[in-house]
Parts: sequence; structure tokens; C-alpha cells
Amino acid sequence: MIPFSHTWPYETLRQDIYVENCPFCGAERVILPLKVKDLAPIHEGRKRLLVFPCCHGSFTVVDTDRDYLLADRKLR
Repeated sequence: MIPFSHTWPYETLRQDIYVENCPFCGAERVILPLKVKDLAPIHEGRKRLLVFPCCHGSFTVVDTDRDYLLADRKLR
């Protein structure tokens, strides 16, 4: 099980996915380079590198659920 410190909450708006705050630079309302259709393969086991467009900080998404992206490293 992945600890809560390795998670980051996300929201969906139509087909876009965004986060309220960037875990790296603190920018607000960042639209991620992910679409809703990309979440199913990640949940099924495919890992995905996620690069934030605001500061180019990155982490590997190892799983998702309805509210959180689960990362390979500590985000909080």
C-alpha cells in the first residue's frame, strides 16, 4: 500500500485533469498533461511520468483512484 504522503489530489473538468496546487512550485489551478481516458491504463498497472507545465517538476504516477494520483515518491 502506498502511504498518504505519496498522493496528490486531482479534479476533473470535462476531459481535462487539474490540481489545485502544484506540489513543487505552489502554482494554483494547474491543468495537467493528462486526460480522463489516460487514468484507466494507469489504474491497471501502467506507470506514467507526469511533468507539471508550470515548473517542469515531475513524478511517476503508479496508480490512481477517483480522487488521488499515487506517486513513486513523497510529495507532501
